[in-house]
Amino acid sequence: MCTSVYVDRKSLNRTLETGGEGRLRGTKKLKNGSIEEDRARHTIPKMGDAIQLKDEGNKHFQAGEIDKAIDCYTAAIKPCKDKKVLAVIYRNRSACYLKKENYAIAASDASKAIDVDAADIKALFRRCQALEKLGKLDMAFKDVQRCATIEPKNKTFLETLRRLGAEIQAKLKTTFSTDSRVQNMFDILLDEEMEKDKREKAANNLIVLSREDAGAERIFQNNGVPLLLSMIETSKPEMILASVRTLSGMCTGHKARAMAIVNMVGVDKMCSIMAVDNEEIALATCNLFQCINDSLTGGDSKDYGKEEALVLDTAKDLKSILLSLLEMVQNAKVSGHGRDQALNLLAMNVPRKEKRGRDNSRTLFTIDHGLKKILKVCGQVPELPDQLPLTDNTQLIASVLLNKLYDDLSCDPERDNFRDICDDYIKAKIDPNNMDKTIHAVNTISGLLQGPVDVGNALVGRQGIMEMMVALCGSEREVDQMVAVEALIHASSKMARASFIVTNGVSMLKDIYKKTKNEKIKIRALVGLCKLGSAGGDDYSLRQFAEGSTEKLAKQCRKWLCNPQIDTKTRKWAIEGLAYLTNDADVKDDFVEDELALKAMFELAKSKDKTILYSVACTLINCTNCYEKKEILPELVQLAKFSKQHVPEQHPKDKKDFIQKRVNRLLKAGVTSALTVMVKADNAILTDQTKEMLARIFLALSEDSKARGIIVAQGGGKALIPLALEGTAVGKVKACHALAKIAAISNPEIAFPGERVYEVVRPLVTLLNTENDGLQNFEALKGLTNLAGFSEKLRVKIVKEKALPEIENYMFEDHDQIRQAATECMCNLVSCKEVQERYVEDGNDKLKLLILLCGEDDDCLQIAAAGALAMLTAAQKKLCTKMTQVTEQWLEILQRLCLHTNPKVQHRGLVIVYNMLHSDNNELAKKLMESELLEILTVIGKAEDNPMRQEPIDVARTCLVKAMDLGLIKPFTNPS
Repeated sequence: MCTSVYVDRKSLNRTLETGGEGRLRGTKKLKNGSIEEDRARHTIPKMGDAIQLKDEGNKHFQAGEIDKAIDCYTAAIKPCKDKKVLAVIYRNRSACYLKKENYAIAASDASKAIDVDAADIKALFRRCQALEKLGKLDMAFKDVQRCATIEPKNKTFLETLRRLGAEIQAKLKTTFSTDSRVQNMFDILLDEEMEKDKREKAANNLIVLSREDAGAERIFQNNGVPLLLSMIETSKPEMILASVRTLSGMCTGHKARAMAIVNMVGVDKMCSIMAVDNEEIALATCNLFQCINDSLTGGDSKDYGKEEALVLDTAKDLKSILLSLLEMVQNAKVSGHGRDQALNLLAMNVPRKEKRGRDNSRTLFTIDHGLKKILKVCGQVPELPDQLPLTDNTQLIASVLLNKLYDDLSCDPERDNFRDICDDYIKAKIDPNNMDKTIHAVNTISGLLQGPVDVGNALVGRQGIMEMMVALCGSEREVDQMVAVEALIHASSKMARASFIVTNGVSMLKDIYKKTKNEKIKIRALVGLCKLGSAGGDDYSLRQFAEGSTEKLAKQCRKWLCNPQIDTKTRKWAIEGLAYLTNDADVKDDFVEDELALKAMFELAKSKDKTILYSVACTLINCTNCYEKKEILPELVQLAKFSKQHVPEQHPKDKKDFIQKRVNRLLKAGVTSALTVMVKADNAILTDQTKEMLARIFLALSEDSKARGIIVAQGGGKALIPLALEGTAVGKVKACHALAKIAAISNPEIAFPGERVYEVVRPLVTLLNTENDGLQNFEALKGLTNLAGFSEKLRVKIVKEKALPEIENYMFEDHDQIRQAATECMCNLVSCKEVQERYVEDGNDKLKLLILLCGEDDDCLQIAAAGALAMLTAAQKKLCTKMTQVTEQWLEILQRLCLHTNPKVQHRGLVIVYNMLHSDNNELAKKLMESELLEILTVIGKAEDNPMRQEPIDVARTCLVKAMDLGLIKPFTNPS
């Protein structure tokens, strides 16, 4: 039964003129959280048969009004009963979509026309054009071939046939000529008279080809390995690099091929390549070894299928590689770069990745066969003759390897064996009659103190060792003093040890500092004093030296740091001193005010000497106060005072305002660019502890939202991704939190350029874990909301990372802000097909929760929930009916949305009503119009145009027009 209602005729006519029948195409989510209607843009005849609509579409097409033509043809399809006319309509609409460059739909429409008439030449040619644009040349060729058969004299068809034939032939030629291309590349590379540019291009092509499995197999099958070896024999660096990188591509992800290449090239040959004094070649060969190791051990996590069964036992080859690398460590003919990479490979592949795995046999084998060789590297003193070739980083890499091996031991007997080997090695080297051997032993202890500290401390505690170090400080040889002072610095790592040296060594260090003329020794003595002076940490009440002494030491460190005349290896000790002294708030405040000193430190952090990284990280940790702080309860403080126990005191300059001021100064000086370079450092030097410190620093820098733009501009966004994926559990969480802060307010395309934006999703999803605190959960949700609003690919990625269950859980959260953030995130995700299906499936309360959230009092929460509901009901008509079944409150909540004073909330509510009217459920539409919603729509629709509330007014009018079309209401007209 129709209902009459007073509706302003002019308003309805205006609606019809501007919006046709008022049908909304759907809604889309904007970045600010609002929903924008995609309104019909023109008039479609309200009544009339299919032919009239088709003719109207033809007129629009001839006038160049393609969108209007598409709508007319689309409207003509449903009422059309004549198959031939329907074929013409589809064919015409196909032409429209060709103009719109929507080739997939154009091909589909043309196919529907061809299904009716297989000889429809226009439809055939249109499908040919669409398929060609879609890259389906063979299918396009068949269509135009049929066209040419029907009209053999048509020049257009013949020309298209000729062109497509040539393109297909060219494609086939390219596909089947890879073998000849491979041979041609080798011919160019081995021809010494060939132009350099052509040889470089051929080398790059060969490397690219090897990274695809099909290309790698063709190179391998076409005698590629012997040819690559002949390129290596040329001894030309560019040829060696190209060969090694090609071999790496061939070994990646293919166990059988990797095993074959190991036996064809030989482990000794690969080691000899890595041993050359060329950093780039050593690094490339290290990568080759790593690719081989990953393929042979299954570390690349790839599914090899049938090929797995063809591979013999790889244990022999892996053992051979391990022994060869250990031999390289102590071989005097190996360059410093080669030694670095051998140590790196051992550090990456010998210790267990996960301690849960019980098998640490590789570590035990390495300790038995190579521990003394690694200790030999630690003990090298470059200033003495006949030492192993080293780089600035070699000894630190060796210390890191020792630490990893010791940490991988699982029981006391294994640790005792490690300590005994170290003890025997040191005893054998200490010789009162041979000072060179003795300082080698002391330097080895320094290496252990930088690695497995427990082992180093145990050795220092042995009778006579500390006394020997102190005695060496008074030696006449400068090299003895330098090694001994360094050992003292590393030995004073604990309060007890520092107290011993404060008592016995401070006066001696002061004496060395004052008397020596050697800057290298002078600065080391100063660092020793710095370390002893900071033994109390950041406890303001514990000061080892007199008031003002630490500031004087820091001033001298800054002076050395800023002196470009001093070599890098010596200047790094100035940062080492500042790393200790910046525990004092006065020192760190002075340091951040010295822009020249900051910039000098950042430049050193970017240098090739990566041993400086830990000191720079420690200094920045202190300046930003982002180290782990123990919460001190006031009750315990009172109890400690009562029992006359020591209570740590905070320095006045360690309060929040001072910290933020220091952070701003660091940002201004360019700290982010230095951090991004540090993150890219060699994996062995960048230990998990250092990674954690870098993550903490990034988080401290990103606390202020205004600073995040600077961090993004200097590459901080992409630098955080590896920190979020590797390192300590705490470090990964800190890096994820910093990423979330940046992702929440930045344009993802700028903050994480290229494919990196997809790598951000996983860290943010891991931050949703309930074990993390509420702030981390909240900021992760905000970051995911921003990413989900950016592109469909990102939404799919979020779904694939299994974030939906976590997000849905937080929609139930009691905390208002977390619940709102989760709902906003879901609002941006519901346009994804998989998310919609979760709401459509039965047996869950997801849709009910969304409806109930629409009834909350918080405007922001309502906007998010109603927005999600509006998009869901637009995309899935089933949900319009399901809404009425999941809760009895649906109509009341919907009416409240439509009456809301906030136009954004009201707009979303009216869009939901509109979707329900278009759901093809006449009973539902009738129920809506019999409720108070009709009166609400009438009042809103009759309102005068208002820019502030125009969107709700337009939707209300469109709803009324739809109700009229359904015959549920009719306009009131005055009698003529």
